[in-house]
Amino acid sequence: MSKRQYWLMKSEPYAYSIDDLEKDQVEPWDGIRNYEARNFMRDDMKVGDGILFYHSNVKPPVIVGTMEVASEPYPDPTQFDPDSKYFDKKSSEEDPTWQLVDVKFVQKFKEPVTRDAIKEESALQDMTLLKRIRLSITPVTEEEWNKIHEMAGAKAI
Repeated sequence: MSKRQYWLMKSEPYAYSIDDLEKDQVEPWDGIRNYEARNFMRDDMKVGDGILFYHSNVKPPVIVGTMEVASEPYPDPTQFDPDSKYFDKKSSEEDPTWQLVDVKFVQKFKEPVTRDAIKEESALQDMTLLKRIRLSITPVTEEEWNKIHEMAGAKAI
């Protein structure tokens, strides 16, 4: 069995928030249109991997809880829907460009961890989140995963 991996996935809370996921429990993480982020989902994510849920485009940006990968990757159906803002006319059902995974709610932090708090924490100075702001999915080390949970006063599940 392969070792559990950890990730951070960003969403603007007005588009889809941790509260939405808590209500839905499991949701396809659709609309990713960056090749590197797609490759993480398609090639690297495994069912059961842990994910930090990051609310972006808010002040302050903040890690609000955790979820986990709940499915193998599969084609993102929004790429085929001409009415979707994620429609991709170059993609086909025979050769889909975009993949997604389903995510499952795990917990909402009572004490969310702000980006500023992450920047101030010496143990998190190498966190990819601080280096590559634009990517909506980034890998997280086990040490970073544990430190974020410690800062949130939450159990690392």
